[in-house]
Amino acid sequence: MTRTLVFGGARSGKSAHAEKLARESGKEVVYIATAQAGDGEMATRITHHRAQRPAEWTTLEEALRLGDAILREALPGRLLLVDCLTLWLTNLMFSSGETYPDVGDIALPELFHSERAHLLYALAEIEDTACDIVLVSNEVGMGIVPYGAISRCFTDEAGRLNQAVAAICDRAVFVAAGLPLHLKGGPC
Repeated sequence: MTRTLVFGGARSGKSAHAEKLARESGKEVVYIATAQAGDGEMATRITHHRAQRPAEWTTLEEALRLGDAILREALPGRLLLVDCLTLWLTNLMFSSGETYPDVGDIALPELFHSERAHLLYALAEIEDTACDIVLVSNEVGMGIVPYGAISRCFTDEAGRLNQAVAAICDRAVFVAAGLPLHLKGGPC
């Protein structure tokens, strides 16, 4: 059982690298998609991604209860591919139509905190299964400090989640310009 975090910037090649790991695993792949089609452009992206996946892969869409999906699907002989953690964070932050102030402290919904904790629990809990997992996430903290309280909060929370997931995972791979840099656990 191997847990791998693949992360990088937008259009860095992180999803392509994660999908390559899944294809080369020789295991039954369950793709857990976290994106929601909130607008036409996102709906087009989702349709495009669905069409690119191998037909033999099972696709599950789970926008909020990611920990439950992982615990349910982590069966021997499988590889779970979760794409992506930062979209999932966004879903949690706006799960009930929350609005946030432009300045000041941000109070995130309880669902955010409980589901984040449950994801980390699930990743630790599946350690003894014969199921591999590859998680994709964005690295959003390498630019300037964002303008606006909610943008800063999102960047902070994404960074905290990436650190927590990387600590649990056996391998961590940073992808830039389509090139994987293995930060933890050696080459995949």
